[in-house]
Amino acid sequence: MRVLVVGGSGFLGREVCRRGVQAGLSVVGTFHRTEIGVPGVAERRLDVTDRAAVRALVAEVRPDAVVATPYRYDDWTVTADGTAHVALAAAEVGARLVHLSSDALHGGRPQPYADDEPPSPVNAYGAAKAAAETAVRAIDPGAALVRTSLILGEGSKQIQLCRDALAGRAVLFTDEVRCPVDVTDLADAVLELVGSSYAGLLNVAGADAVSRAELGLLVAERFRLDATGLKTTTAAAVGVVRPSDVRLDSTRAAGLLRTRLRGVRELLA
Repeated sequence: MRVLVVGGSGFLGREVCRRGVQAGLSVVGTFHRTEIGVPGVAERRLDVTDRAAVRALVAEVRPDAVVATPYRYDDWTVTADGTAHVALAAAEVGARLVHLSSDALHGGRPQPYADDEPPSPVNAYGAAKAAAETAVRAIDPGAALVRTSLILGEGSKQIQLCRDALAGRAVLFTDEVRCPVDVTDLADAVLELVGSSYAGLLNVAGADAVSRAELGLLVAERFRLDATGLKTTTAAAVGVVRPSDVRLDSTRAAGLLRTRLRGVRELLA
């Protein structure tokens, strides 16, 4: 099977490329600026905002499946329009599509979100991710749409943010709750979905819901760092407009997938 990973130089995309090669797949990965650097991956430069370029590359590669991970936090054209371009191109060649979405499209509440709940974005990034989902579902009803959370692992921005907060260089919010997932677990789940016929929305996140501040304490314990200097505040206090309490219920994924979605407390034990 030939798999095209759009956004292969990203944190998750690179891991999907790596795990795909290990599984014996023929993997083509795209990058915009930074090359992927995974042995066995055929690399192609691509600007997902260029619809013609996306169509041309997908038509040339003729993948059996496409894993779509493109996003840029502050750029609608990459996150929303770019995803639509990829979905259209995949549909034109009849490729299986697995799209990576985000818990950021929810507004936040104490109760966990089920897989099929409609978006309720509170900022531009969440709205862009919601628009991307709308485009994918309209273009390819058979696509799998993976809603995930904070992604952890070696080189994770989330772990580095915690380290910075422990060193007094950043702050962590006590009122922002997520369900962190390990990058290898998420990549394996994505590749399972590539080989399946699952269609529609699916929450794929870790089993534990923790605040960013709690995550910082777990990082301190895991790496034996001094937690006394941990800087915390609330998103409300500093006026940051982001989803607050977003807990993804991944029960359906746990029953569907062989990959076990470990909780953050196990990951950082």
